[in-house]
Amino acid sequence: MSVVFQAEDAPVASRHEYWQHLMHQMLVPMDLRLTEPGFRGRVVAGDAGAAQIFELSITAGEAVRTPRLIRRSDPGLCKIDVSVAGETLIEQDGRQAMLAPGDFAFVDLSRPARWVNTAPARVVAVSFPRALLPLRHRDLGTLTGTRVPGTGGPGALISSLARQLPGQLDGMGAAAHRLGGAVLDLLTAVFAARLDRPGDASRDARHRALLLRVHAYIDARLGDPGLTPGRIAAAHHISVRHLYTLFEAQGTSVAEWIRLRRLDRARADLLDPALRARPVSAIAARWGFPNAAHFNRVFRAVHGEPPGEFRARTGNGPAGTVTDR
Repeated sequence: MSVVFQAEDAPVASRHEYWQHLMHQMLVPMDLRLTEPGFRGRVVAGDAGAAQIFELSITAGEAVRTPRLIRRSDPGLCKIDVSVAGETLIEQDGRQAMLAPGDFAFVDLSRPARWVNTAPARVVAVSFPRALLPLRHRDLGTLTGTRVPGTGGPGALISSLARQLPGQLDGMGAAAHRLGGAVLDLLTAVFAARLDRPGDASRDARHRALLLRVHAYIDARLGDPGLTPGRIAAAHHISVRHLYTLFEAQGTSVAEWIRLRRLDRARADLLDPALRARPVSAIAARWGFPNAAHFNRVFRAVHGEPPGEFRARTGNGPAGTVTDR
């Protein structure tokens, strides 16, 4: 985990704007509306496999994910927000969840949502691709905007694990991937129980265990343009049809998943100051996009701007240039 934003390190006049840029870069675009003068906040971030972990400390205010912002950028993410200190109100799909420390709520970032803090608060957020939850999309809409108590049952396990992740993630290596998977397994069990289908959790957990192995295999080979469904299926001793079914059950496809993972890695390189001299086309080729024009199109479709403009806006372009697009 590393500190990616500390309000005190930025000029007062630009803190608000920088925070919004940071949320766009690391998660999704949001509108931040302050309820008191000035802005104080801190973000610590890290990866746990396909999940991203954020510890956010923020002043009183309101964040909104609007339909306009969703149209601008929708990478297909969900997250849970676990309250650590203070109270946080989360509103989605006409429901409101008031979180006290230990409680958490599920948020689908492809749908409008609102977060309100009337006083300074601290939250641990775990974000992940929606496709990783082995539940039907229509069911996810019944889970948003509801409080999950962190005082007992699987909810307490999720809350405790999530709150400990920021302090335990560093130096874990491959074990961090398994921790992210453990959180998602627990979420699957909690949500299946809430949907009154506990039997689904056992069956789906087996499917998701296979899917996580497939994800790890794909992640290790993203730079290989020859990565195909046939190769992936053969490596896991399953048919290509079974592989397609695993992904289709979660509303995505093998090709789409590979494309999004490659884009995630390319985006991380574009944000890396150590790689600021490397051309966009070289970064694209590194992550399995040998055709630069194709990379530009798919990057813009997901992130709302060409990779060169994204890099220049975040301040990581080569000095004195706008960067190639």
